Amino acid sequence: MKYDVDKLGYYEIYDNIIDAIAREKQIKAGSRKKKIALIESVNNDWNDLYFDMI
Repeated sequence: MKYDVDKLGYYEIYDNIIDAIAREKQIKAGSRKKKIALIESVNNDWNDLYFDMI
């Protein structure tokens, strides 16, 4: 794997793929600081959310 990612720290669910892609682009365009703040706003302890999602 390129980034060796093994935990899910944040996710959003959308019914519409166009909205999901637009949101992904919005998040990717933000600074690292904003991305960390977004994760910590819902997952302050940086737990693996994979099993919560499925």
